[in-house]
Amino acid sequence: MNWQTTSFVDADLDRPEFAHYVVGFDSARDHGVVAVDGDGPIGVAWVRFLPADDPGYGFVAEDVPELRMAVDERGRGRGIGTALLARLLDTGRAAGWPGVSLSVEDGNTGARITYERAGFRTVGRNGDSDTMLVRF
Repeated sequence: MNWQTTSFVDADLDRPEFAHYVVGFDSARDHGVVAVDGDGPIGVAWVRFLPADDPGYGFVAEDVPELRMAVDERGRGRGIGTALLARLLDTGRAAGWPGVSLSVEDGNTGARITYERAGFRTVGRNGDSDTMLVRF
């Protein structure tokens, strides 16, 4: 597997829950990483610093970026999500971020376990999702 750091994340912009995290991606501040195998991209993770007046689902503070991740079906169960997450968290620690937040929907047990293993804890609720935060 190869890794590519990206300054822009290509996502399905027809899905508003992803578009909010892609439109306006600022490569000077926001960060992303893509996992690639011989058949192309198999996973992507990125963080966005969003303002309080336009928060995402997992917003906790303007200085705490929000995480979004997606792993293609052929990459699931191979540790791709864990590796993507670790890579972004390492970036955040090195950059001096206070932490990273995210939103995880009820029933997404696999993702929740991955996040909890990485140190994320539930700090709030937004509809049918928990807001989780890891502090550095």
